[in-house]
Amino acid sequence: MTDTGTSPRVGLVGYGLAGSVFHAPLIAATEGLALDTVVTSDPERREQARAEFPDVRFAASPDELWERAGELDLIVIASPNKTHVPIATAALKAGLPVVVDKPLAGGAAEARELAALAEARGLLLSVFQNRRWDNDFLTLARLIETGRLGDVQRFESRFERWRPQLKGGWRESGAAEEIGGLLYDLGSHVVDQALVLFGPAVQVYAEADVRRPGAETDDDTFVAITHANGVRSHLYASATTAQLGPRFRVLGSAAGYVKYGLDPQEADLREGKRPGTEARWGVEPESLWGRIGAGESPLTGGGSPVETEPGDYPAYYAGIATALREGTAPPVTAHEAAAALDVLEAARLSAREGRTVTLEVQA
Repeated sequence: MTDTGTSPRVGLVGYGLAGSVFHAPLIAATEGLALDTVVTSDPERREQARAEFPDVRFAASPDELWERAGELDLIVIASPNKTHVPIATAALKAGLPVVVDKPLAGGAAEARELAALAEARGLLLSVFQNRRWDNDFLTLARLIETGRLGDVQRFESRFERWRPQLKGGWRESGAAEEIGGLLYDLGSHVVDQALVLFGPAVQVYAEADVRRPGAETDDDTFVAITHANGVRSHLYASATTAQLGPRFRVLGSAAGYVKYGLDPQEADLREGKRPGTEARWGVEPESLWGRIGAGESPLTGGGSPVETEPGDYPAYYAGIATALREGTAPPVTAHEAAAALDVLEAARLSAREGRTVTLEVQA
């Protein structure tokens, strides 16, 4: 763990999947940040955290952090979705900068209220959109920037899984206050990526289905976005896909790019691998590289392989450390998160009413 005497001290709220697999390891691996306190009342999760981070302190509730706010420099919120807004609000009112796991809020209005509160108090507020640092996303951004695809016309993005049995928990709850379902879970990633690559959305159409027996919320979702620049994004998020499609299929006026397979970083983090201890962090084998070409399927040998950029989740918290130190903008802003929530809310409305929803581009 980084020296807590010289580095900003981080309080991490929540030590479930998000806290233990993503945030804690990435914070601890970041030069310029120190994982100081983990908030969890679960004895097993405390033992899990202590085993990897022997010097970490614990709190049973976020309220304990506000009582000693002067001992901390950043709050990271990795607790269930319904707690994001109240905990972030309390942290900002306690004078602490905040990172929130996606989604920032249940709606764009709440997100903008949080952004306004942070700005009024001169505090950092950022959202953990780690998939901006996926290997395939970084590769696609490079291909677009260098013009190898020509003018992009359609962007297809799939975040699909085969999970025919329910796992339970708040993510699969149908209660509105839980902010569960795939639209706000995996959909938060694919929508954010589309907006980063192609800019604001002006129209949204969506289909959201509940496929699995006993399921209470969407587990098979499609979102179509028309961007202000004319690009169309077709985005899929599913837990019921028996045969997985390409992660990306991007069609341009000069060429197309097709990429299968997920970035390896999540799997590596789940297995206990850590940035800084692995020689080739985020690197995938050549057999998984995508292909670029025109006129033939990549599965029949069409096109040429494109070396995949290494994935770089550590870049997010490195950006947070820089923003805290220098007062610069964080790597993901609350206003960007609000723009994605505009799309997610429009998608939910579209799916419910069976119509296309028009959005006004925010200034």
